[in-house]
Amino acid sequence: MAALPSYDLKQIARPVKTYSTAFLVFSAVALQAVASLCYPISKYGLGFIEPFTFAFFRYLLSSTVLLLIVKLRKYEVPVERKDFPKIFLIGFIIIIFNQTLFVVGQAMTAAGHGAFIFSTTPVLVFILAMIHLKEKFHWRRAVGSVLAFVGVLIIISSGAIEISTRYLIGDVIIVLSVTAWAYYTILGRDLVRKYGALRMTAYALSFGSAVYFPFGLFMALKFDYSQATPAAWGAVVYMALGLSVFVYVMWYWLLKYMEASRVAVFHNIQPVIATVVAYFFLGETLTLPFLFGGAVVLAGVITSES
Repeated sequence: MAALPSYDLKQIARPVKTYSTAFLVFSAVALQAVASLCYPISKYGLGFIEPFTFAFFRYLLSSTVLLLIVKLRKYEVPVERKDFPKIFLIGFIIIIFNQTLFVVGQAMTAAGHGAFIFSTTPVLVFILAMIHLKEKFHWRRAVGSVLAFVGVLIIISSGAIEISTRYLIGDVIIVLSVTAWAYYTILGRDLVRKYGALRMTAYALSFGSAVYFPFGLFMALKFDYSQATPAAWGAVVYMALGLSVFVYVMWYWLLKYMEASRVAVFHNIQPVIATVVAYFFLGETLTLPFLFGGAVVLAGVITSES
């Protein structure tokens, strides 16, 4: 497989600032905490707002906010014209192939399948980072990624996974969505180090949203808004600002200071955080499979960070 475009980071004017390991780990956990809430919140909102209309307003709001923030900031390093096609490609990947395909795939498969398939993200990023970014193979990170994946499998396999051919198409679509997220991570790493997480996220999401705009507008004009509740619109806002702005920017920001495979392994603490939140705020029961699986996930993350 051919290597993806890379950059000579020595030519970048500003040196990359360093942070302590503890601060980076805390930031990674905070990112996953915000992301973990997106599943129940989006599920609620999609119960009242048609998926493609939901996505249209989410992309429109997040792109507008990100571009306004970028407009108000000053940057020493302008974006080179030759890099815009790469940024456009990343935006197309994250909006069309990741986010939109996930909505389509999730509608065609069982509830737990999407979470299970996304739990393969660290393993996929780990492999792609070695191929395209020339990251070194680390036994601890490999073992940690696999342990975290097994932990998620234990958590969601108790009734959440159903082996059936009727879910095959939906599952395949979600696999494509997960692959797109992995390549969004890999392709964006060097550009983020060159231009910064905020600007890269803003431009990429805006380009991708512009491609989606005509179809999304068509669906939005057809939608019956009488069924959309204020809380459902709140879900749109959370997905736009919480996921598309905070999580996406933080994800790329972490890539400036951590290897891609290291950042990705934290992805699998999402079901642990989501279940704990449900326990405290929704009164849901902490089952034995969750406790055991959660311990395995945390063991995997700790192993990869050792």
